[in-house]
Amino acid sequence: MTEPLKPEENTTAPEADLAEKIAETNASQAQPAIESVAKEVASEPAGWERATLEKLMFATLDEQRTARRWRNAVRLTWLAFLVVMAWVFFSHNGPTKDVSAPHTAVVEIKGEIASGAEAGSESVVASLRAAFEDDGARAVVLLINSPGGSPVQAGIINDEIKRLKLKSKKPVYAVVEESCASAAYYIAVAADKIFVDKASIVGSIGVLMDGFGFTGLMDKLGVERRLMTAGVNKGFLDPFSPQTEIQRAFAQSMLDQIHKQFIDVVKAGRGTRLKETPEIFSGLFWSGQQAIELGLADQLGNLDFVAREVVKAEDIVDYTRRENVAERLVKRFGAAIGEGAIHALKAIPAIR
Repeated sequence: MTEPLKPEENTTAPEADLAEKIAETNASQAQPAIESVAKEVASEPAGWERATLEKLMFATLDEQRTARRWRNAVRLTWLAFLVVMAWVFFSHNGPTKDVSAPHTAVVEIKGEIASGAEAGSESVVASLRAAFEDDGARAVVLLINSPGGSPVQAGIINDEIKRLKLKSKKPVYAVVEESCASAAYYIAVAADKIFVDKASIVGSIGVLMDGFGFTGLMDKLGVERRLMTAGVNKGFLDPFSPQTEIQRAFAQSMLDQIHKQFIDVVKAGRGTRLKETPEIFSGLFWSGQQAIELGLADQLGNLDFVAREVVKAEDIVDYTRRENVAERLVKRFGAAIGEGAIHALKAIPAIR
């Protein structure tokens, strides 16, 4: 009698089956069983390899399809983004309503009045021209909410309002929301009437030039300022150099001259309505109610009130030129790169 064969511990699954079947058979049946199981073992690896290859091929194809879909999706996304950016960049950002019917045209002056800002002369003048040129506009309203800014920018806007008003014969009204101070009031006096809220801030008819001086601190720290100039006053207003009395007097005379220009514009705009007092041109500011009493403003009223009761055209159309998304992105990108360096290199304080 032949001893049953014992399967090895490290046999594979087909070999284990073979050993098990051989162990269960007797000597006379061992040879046929071995031959039968051998055929199964011989056929199974070939089928397994084929299935594995097929799976690998299908997986590779699926991966290629997925990658191709992602590439197409990314390309389509970028194309859509570029189309949207082009549309936004070249889109007209003027009035959003039909301007053929009679309406009240509005130009907003908001924030700091400075070159390159939304309330700068370039943007505001372009908005004013569009508003005055529209035949449907019955009047132009300056919607003001600004603490002031550059007298140069304010002067440009003031001159353009008077020119357009004379050319078109359309009335101009100023409506003050939160504040109308300094350069903002410089612009407002070009209007035929100024409307305020009783709690609005109005006035601040004055000019300032601010800065810092660090000479005393530098002496205490033992720091020496090495500034070389060609011209006695070229280092004028340098915060790290002492200021002479001659330089101080020169700066004060320049500020007084700009202040007088401001006063003349206010007097020309307000005329006999202005009740002049020693404080009126001192740089103080007042509430809207006080401004009416002093003749700095005419009456209480908001934008809707002016459009409905004064202009008699309730439909309001905004002509304010605002930066679109592309312009803001470009400016922010440039500002992120150079803002710190620009502020660090500013040596001459702004006049406002």
